[in-house]
Amino acid sequence: MKRPGFFEGVGVALVATIGGGVLFSALTTVFVTDFVLRLLIAAMGLLYVIYLLRRSGEKVGRITSVSAWLAAAVVIWLMGLSLPFYLMAHLGVVWLIRSLYFHSSLISALADMGLVLFGLAAAVWALLQTGNLFLSVWSFFLVQALFVFIPNTWKRASKQATAVNSTDDGFQLAHRTAEAALAKLSTVR
Repeated sequence: MKRPGFFEGVGVALVATIGGGVLFSALTTVFVTDFVLRLLIAAMGLLYVIYLLRRSGEKVGRITSVSAWLAAAVVIWLMGLSLPFYLMAHLGVVWLIRSLYFHSSLISALADMGLVLFGLAAAVWALLQTGNLFLSVWSFFLVQALFVFIPNTWKRASKQATAVNSTDDGFQLAHRTAEAALAKLSTVR
């Protein structure tokens, strides 16, 4: 399956924003705001994880990942963290799953963590500037749509693989090409 695109991420941001806004408005008439925010953070996190797993193309470990996310969500809920730490814990679990399924190098995963933190900063900034939860959620998920531009891996091409020696015969050239193709296939998920 193809990696998700930026405009697909914008669509996810729009759906999450509208859904979160409608549910927040409806649920705050019945429940306390803090409870509703915690419930929405967990629900949006779960839906985003399911979306990521469906778009990853990886068939192995989906049920385990969702089960691990659910277990982490229960533990986070029971810990009784303040709302900012509760949000950051959920973002950490989402980042971990996204890194495991979409990135194959540490640098890519760290860049993704930076994107999550930047999205959190954008969401907090939007909330402080406007006081609008809708714009805060939109800002966060809009920044998360940029994760598709993080390369899967950050390998530099070696001089040996790119330089063709004029003294090589056809067999050696074909052998190096086949080794490079196998190395490429082994890194693709």
